[in-house]
Amino acid sequence: TKLILLDSLLQEVQRVTIMSGEFPVIKSTHSLVAKHVTKERWDKVKDIETKTCGFTLAKACACAIEFDNQHCGIYAGDWDSYKDFAEVFDAVIQEYHGISADAKHTSDMDASKVTGNIVADAPVHSTRIRVGRNLDGFGLSPGITKQQRIDVEKLMSGALAKLSGDLAGTYYPLAGMDETVRQGLVDDHFLFVNGDRNLTVAGMERDWPEGRGIFHNAAKTFLLWVNEEDQTRIISMQQGGDVKGVFERLARGIKAVGDSVKAESGKEFALSEQYGYIHSCPTNLGTGMRASVHVDLPGWTKEGVDKLNARCEVLCVQPRGTRGESGGQTGCTYDISNKHRLGYSEVQLVQVMIDGVNTLWKEDQEWQKKHGM
Repeated sequence: TKLILLDSLLQEVQRVTIMSGEFPVIKSTHSLVAKHVTKERWDKVKDIETKTCGFTLAKACACAIEFDNQHCGIYAGDWDSYKDFAEVFDAVIQEYHGISADAKHTSDMDASKVTGNIVADAPVHSTRIRVGRNLDGFGLSPGITKQQRIDVEKLMSGALAKLSGDLAGTYYPLAGMDETVRQGLVDDHFLFVNGDRNLTVAGMERDWPEGRGIFHNAAKTFLLWVNEEDQTRIISMQQGGDVKGVFERLARGIKAVGDSVKAESGKEFALSEQYGYIHSCPTNLGTGMRASVHVDLPGWTKEGVDKLNARCEVLCVQPRGTRGESGGQTGCTYDISNKHRLGYSEVQLVQVMIDGVNTLWKEDQEWQKKHGM
């Protein structure tokens, strides 16, 4: 009996070490985690392990505990994390996205509802729209088990092999990747790599590079990353400013992949009535969508970047500087994207981006006149 007691005691000790333990020092003092993860909330759920992949609140908050520079600082290890640690996640999500506690999210990928497009004379270099999607029943990147990751890759590579027409292409697993293939993907800026400290601490780079890969179609206008920050990152892009066309292809591609996976496994993309498409990072909840263009705004640049930032805030878009593509002049090229993710449909966000860019370009021409450019 002594041995049995000792054995159960050892198991108990092991069990406790897996749990979240005592309330930690949160180094990112200005993060949403520091604000919303109180000792009281921590103590309530510190002994919970999620069913899908044994995730804990300590693992979820690892980045905010480890680093002092996080704005958000929390990741979900599976869909259960959002439910099991709801008191923490709900508070973070409501503050970050500015939504009410009883808000519902509606998705709409119908490109025919987008009105107009970016005007023909706007100096847009390229358009890119990305979303994330995760399959229900498997862990998210921070918590996913080794086997689940391999299973997700198998489902995805199978689904991608069935794509036809302009979406048809090739899946390249990262594990055992041929050097010429690797260099080609690097040159196209398609490759995602390991070594990001945030992603490492969050648990997203375990078992690297196994179970991960990149798909792209022949024209390199439809891409899919498997098992990076989300199980899938789906990207549609092309030169020029045909935002509506890029969105239409994205919607078609997502549907084709989703239908194929469902036929194969019965699994669907995780979609919550409250939070839209489930992502590992709560900042991406809802649409998980970033629709962006690279556009030249010389007039605004001359008028002042501070004024451009303020104007973008009003238009609900986000400006970022760009690293100029070779030969292209930098200095006045901006990446302009939708600011919101949750609480608006995909159609609404694409519309806001198109309208915002058209407005900025119209005003840019006025500034150019004013500055005699």
